[in-house]
Amino acid sequence: MTALLTLNGLSKRFGGLTAVQGLDMELHEGVITALVGPNGAGKTTLFNLVTGNLTPDAGEVTLAGRTITGMAPHRVARLGIARSFQDLRLFTHMSVRDNVLASIERRAWLWQARGGSARRDATEAALERTGLLSLGRARAVDLSYAEAKFLSLARIMATGARIWLLDEPASGLDPASRRRFTALLRAAVAKGVTICLIEHNLDIVTEIADRIAFLDQGRKLAEGDPASIMRNPELRAIYFGERRE
Repeated sequence: MTALLTLNGLSKRFGGLTAVQGLDMELHEGVITALVGPNGAGKTTLFNLVTGNLTPDAGEVTLAGRTITGMAPHRVARLGIARSFQDLRLFTHMSVRDNVLASIERRAWLWQARGGSARRDATEAALERTGLLSLGRARAVDLSYAEAKFLSLARIMATGARIWLLDEPASGLDPASRRRFTALLRAAVAKGVTICLIEHNLDIVTEIADRIAFLDQGRKLAEGDPASIMRNPELRAIYFGERRE
């Protein structure tokens, strides 16, 4: 398959700490890839390098063959890469509907020609798909934990982005909400969306991911299907803090 997003030799240091080192990876259209590894493996730093929140010390990020290395975050977003955060970063005292509307830049090329009505249509569609339509006027601060998680996903859906970078999107969800969340991701990839997610819950990973990239100390140690990665005793030892020195 042709890669939609390619990372070549990415490296990032913070003083004496190497957060990402010589990392190569590809994201393919319609595939869910999970980044797995112990705390401090470099997963969130990798997201920040892709989205332009950090500039790599070495290496390159390409989107559909176009270099986007070091591009400003708003420009990366306009090219169709959207992300969520572990802390959700909702506008807590704004309504659910306004939270989604705010995620769609008025000047982004996708919406220039179609104006405000397209933004409203995209917002309503995202709210309906995530089951939040009846809560459109509620304040984000008044939502349950699961509803806030779905609102974070609705904000990404409404942008029309073709690549979703999700930081622990299903963590803490009850089983029924998790199944509904997984179904939404599967429906998105069926339409060609590419998803990369960070997740610590291995049960969620095996439910959601098509592929796993295992990171440790800034390096990619392995990549493959979930079953083969999870069976590897050395990787499991690293993940559960049982590595041998």
